[in-house]
Amino acid sequence: MSLVVLGLSHRSAPLEVLEAVALDPARAIALTGAVRAGDSVTEAVVLSTCNRLEVYAEAATFHGAVSEIGDAVAAAAGVPLPLLSEHLYVHYEDRAIAHLFQVACGLDSMAVGEAQVLGQLREALRSAQQAGPVTALNPLFQQALRVGKKAHTDTGIDSVTVSLVEAGIAAAGEVLGPLEQQRVLLVGAGSMSGLTAATARRLGARNLVVLSRTRQRAERVAAASGGRARPWADLTAAVADADLVMSCTGAVGHVLSVASFPPRRTTPVVVVDLALPRDVDPAVGALPGVRLFALAELGARLRADGSEAEQLHQVQQVQDLVVAEVAAYLTGRRASAVAPTVAALRSRAAEVMAAELNRLDQRVPDLSARDRAEVQLAVHRVVEKLLHTPTIRVKQLTVEGMGDYEQALRELFDLDPHDIAAVSAPPDKGPLL
Repeated sequence: MSLVVLGLSHRSAPLEVLEAVALDPARAIALTGAVRAGDSVTEAVVLSTCNRLEVYAEAATFHGAVSEIGDAVAAAAGVPLPLLSEHLYVHYEDRAIAHLFQVACGLDSMAVGEAQVLGQLREALRSAQQAGPVTALNPLFQQALRVGKKAHTDTGIDSVTVSLVEAGIAAAGEVLGPLEQQRVLLVGAGSMSGLTAATARRLGARNLVVLSRTRQRAERVAAASGGRARPWADLTAAVADADLVMSCTGAVGHVLSVASFPPRRTTPVVVVDLALPRDVDPAVGALPGVRLFALAELGARLRADGSEAEQLHQVQQVQDLVVAEVAAYLTGRRASAVAPTVAALRSRAAEVMAAELNRLDQRVPDLSARDRAEVQLAVHRVVEKLLHTPTIRVKQLTVEGMGDYEQALRELFDLDPHDIAAVSAPPDKGPLL
């Protein structure tokens, strides 16, 4: 079995394609089932966000899995496969693991370093577990989640996303003046929105309103940033009352359209769109008195003022972390892969030893319990000394990738594959999340 990743993201596809393939939770679950139903895939996890659609699969055959997943993605998205093919990417084994870790750390996000993807990965794994057993992919995703958390606690990657927010607020200040004098509206209440609210508060925002389709989440973000929440039904009225509108909902489709902006008063309004796909219809930027800043323009501003150098330093720290974590994961996986064979070998040795001791009991029935214990201990020591070096070396050589010594061990000792499978079968511990 091998890990295969097939997908498309903001790095490989234009926004209109990403918007076409964006799946709601129900359709993502349906895609998981469709992929698992194929002959070449045993497990699958579908990650569907506002800027990516990826299928992670445990595959019996590479080419068969890629073909089946591609067909399933096209069918789920309602887009002909030929139109998707030029935007799809495929990663296999080591590169697939590295890609997942990069995604978990926010390195592959449009807003580099954003932490919202961790929750999306966790939800994708939970949905896959509800659809069926996830035995092989579960430890990989659990490790990816741990690596993602480590990136945010051990490096300065969070500052990269903060830089985008700060760039948006700075751009707004050029039009509106000091932030503390402006009425700020934040649309959205996810992790990116929480970061935006905290940054706005730190930079001087005194009048902050938060809107979200989920009132409870809006209230939580507002409480943490000293703002106040308004119901989603007040969106148009809240836009009319605001001087600065910042949006980062992660929704599919535009949240703010031309109709969301009633005729303005004499003062201007600035709109900062931090989402991908875009929350704000680009036509909003052509309205009188409205200045729209999106991610592309904010990124250009960061490059122009030299902030990109510090961002690159933080990104490099996380890239180094990912390289080390991938190497550690692969080492552990190779070592664990040979463990069932070693366990089967030791089990075979224990069976041979028990049989010989039983034969000794039949031939020398008068042997005292003390003498029998001494004989048993001596035989055990001999077996352990004979097995010690081969079992240690086979683990080392397997980790180092120096030939298929596991297969050689199975052949030399004529180990039954069914016995190996028996000792490698995990116990049923119920749901892991």
